[in-house]
Amino acid sequence: MKKVAVIIVNYNGKKYLPNLFGSIFKYPPQKAGWEIIVVDNNSADGSDLWLIKNYPNLTLLKQEKNLGFAEGNNVGIRYAAQHGFDYVMLLNQDIIVTENYLDRLAETAESDERIAAVQPKIMLYPDKELVNSAGNIIHFLGFGYTRGHKLPNSKFQITDSQVNYCSGAAVLYKLAVLKKVGLFNGDFFMYHEDLDLGWRLSLAGYQNVINPAAVVYHQYEFSRSIKKFYYMERNRYLTIFQNYRLGTILLILPALVFMELGLFAWSFKNGWWSEKIRVYAYFLNPFNWSRLLRVRKNVQRLRVEKDRAVVRRFSGKIEHQEVNGPLLTSVVNPVFNLYWQVMKNLILW
Repeated sequence: MKKVAVIIVNYNGKKYLPNLFGSIFKYPPQKAGWEIIVVDNNSADGSDLWLIKNYPNLTLLKQEKNLGFAEGNNVGIRYAAQHGFDYVMLLNQDIIVTENYLDRLAETAESDERIAAVQPKIMLYPDKELVNSAGNIIHFLGFGYTRGHKLPNSKFQITDSQVNYCSGAAVLYKLAVLKKVGLFNGDFFMYHEDLDLGWRLSLAGYQNVINPAAVVYHQYEFSRSIKKFYYMERNRYLTIFQNYRLGTILLILPALVFMELGLFAWSFKNGWWSEKIRVYAYFLNPFNWSRLLRVRKNVQRLRVEKDRAVVRRFSGKIEHQEVNGPLLTSVVNPVFNLYWQVMKNLILW
C-alpha cells in the first residue's frame, strides 16, 4: 500500500482549520496509508494550541520563524522523505476537501510513470459553483494564472488534462521525482514556487496533470495575494532566469522590457512602486546573482527536454483573472500574444 503524507503549512490560520481538518478526517483515503503533517510557521494566533487540543495525533512541526510557503512545505516534504512516504499531498490552510479526492489523485499518479504532479479541480468557496483552478498556465513572460478562474463549473469543460503546472494550494507530488528534480526553491518564500517547480518537472521530462473527478474548495481572497507584489515580481524574474535557455531569454527580451515599463507605470499608479524598486535592488546585489546562477546551473543540468517542447504550451495571453480590464483584453493580450506566436516558432533549442 502506498503511503501519502498530507502536508499543511499553517500561518495564523486558526479561523480556517476547523473546516480544513473537519473535511480531511471526514474523507480519509481508502486505498493508501497516510499521515497528516502540519508545519506551523510560528503562528501567533494560537493555531498550534488549537491543533494539539483537537487533533493530538497528527504530526506538528513547529518552526521558530515564518519560513514562508516554499520552505515551510519543504520542511514537511523532507520529513516525508525521511519516513518512507511515496507521495506528498500539499493542502493550503484555507482548503476544504471532498470525498475520494486523495484516492483519485493517487490513482492518476500511478497510471503513468511520467506523471509527477496531479491537481484536483479547485472550486471557490463559498461560491461553490465557480472554478478557482482547473490547472495553471504559464505566460511566456513568467506570469502564472489559473485556468478557468471564476467561470461557472457547468459551462467550463476540461479538454486537456495536462497543464503547465499544478496549483500549490492542492497538489499531489511523487516523492521519488522530487528527490531527483528538487523541492520548492526556498528563496522564493511565497508565490511562483509552484510555477517554478512545475516548469522544472516539465524540463526534466515529467508531466503535470489535473484529475477533475477529484474536487476541493478554496477560500480564496485575491486581496491577500496582490499585497505581496514584491514576491510576485521578483520570483517571476527568478523563474525566467533559472529555467529558460539563454537563447529564449534573448528572444523574449524586447517583450520583457516593454512589459516592465508598463508594470512600473501600473505599480506607480497603484502605490506599489516601492515594491518594484525593491525588486530592482534585489537583482543589483551581486550575491543574489551568484546564488541565482548556481540554481540555474543545476536546473539546466537536470533538463532532458528542449525549450521548444516545453514552451509550446505556454501562453501569450492572461485570461480569467481579477486584473482583467479593457487595456489587458484589447491591447496587452493581442500584442503580446502575436509576439509570442511568432517567437516560439523560432525556438529551435
